[in-house]
Amino acid sequence: MSRPIIGITGSSLFEGAGLFAGYERLYTNKDYVDSVLRAGGVPVMLPTIEDDEAIKRQLEMIDALIVMGGFDVDPSFYGEEPLSCLGELLPKRDVFEIALLKEAMKEKVPTLGICRGMQIMNVCFGGTLYQDISLIKRDVLIQHNQKARPACRTHSILTEDGSLMRNIYGKEDKVNSYHHMVLKDIAKDFSVSSRAPDGIVESIEHKDGFMMGVQFHPEMLSLTHEASQRLFNELIKKASKK
Repeated sequence: MSRPIIGITGSSLFEGAGLFAGYERLYTNKDYVDSVLRAGGVPVMLPTIEDDEAIKRQLEMIDALIVMGGFDVDPSFYGEEPLSCLGELLPKRDVFEIALLKEAMKEKVPTLGICRGMQIMNVCFGGTLYQDISLIKRDVLIQHNQKARPACRTHSILTEDGSLMRNIYGKEDKVNSYHHMVLKDIAKDFSVSSRAPDGIVESIEHKDGFMMGVQFHPEMLSLTHEASQRLFNELIKKASKK
């Protein structure tokens, strides 16, 4: 059997000064590529484009999809005005990934959303976000934008019984954390499959099991954390059955 093709969405970097000031570069973080390779998949980058027909062709060419982290999600996509706590936006990436996710849902393409990827997944299918974690009253103020290096697991998660997260991570595990936006209302047909001890949503799963999102960054942990690599292994397993 040939190795499945795993599409990884790209993001943008803009040169800040010099001859190429404002010049846009497209990229995908190497950790995603390495995690897919270790799991037996073949990674390809899906650059942000604004061509509906080409987006459909991108989806047709792959066996599974990873929507990676990055910019904040534009609150206009879930009916809110921007608050002072909102970070940097890239609306054309929102439009691209929403179109890609809708097509993936239609075709039941195995999909993993990571950090922003989970947030845009939730918004795409009718959910909402808190523009900043400071807007939530919490009894325990866990640090969700850690000051430790990416491979350091800093806070725990508690998984839900019967979920894929429970199968992969067990009842409790520790993860890394680099975010300030968090899920509010959960999209239709998705359920929360893990939370941090302060109640922040750490993962969601679609009722049919082919689409899920995590708030942390397993690609940064997968080299040294077995459970995080198993998450990518599971995606490649689903892709092989597609």
